[in-house]
Amino acid sequence: MKYVLDTNIITAYLKGDGIVKQRLQEAELKGGEILINGISYYEIKSGLLAINASNRLEKFEPFCSKFGLLLLDSQKIFDTAANIYANLKLQGNLIQDADILIASVVSLHNYVLISADTDFSRISGLKIENWRVA
Repeated sequence: MKYVLDTNIITAYLKGDGIVKQRLQEAELKGGEILINGISYYEIKSGLLAINASNRLEKFEPFCSKFGLLLLDSQKIFDTAANIYANLKLQGNLIQDADILIASVVSLHNYVLISADTDFSRISGLKIENWRVA
């Protein structure tokens, strides 16, 4: 199983959330591959730099080195995002563009998104797990 971490899960880890740490370890022990999406990388890094959070930055760098980075690197990802956007707009249930892009790359590769953000539940067919709850 391949898991993609959303920003709120990475933030929880960096703040020492025991449940998230345990779930990461369990997934690794079961042979799961854990990836960080490029948008979350940007959101975390820019946010930590903006508040000069050097302690969390020191945790973030090795965390990112341990897991792979999932990039928005193909036209199919953007086409998928455009379709997600159009469907959500037609339903009157739009979410942030960054979340649509995250969902598109996860959905296209048939991965599981790890997030505590309930907005993702609006996207049909997206596999989501919340590792912040026991």
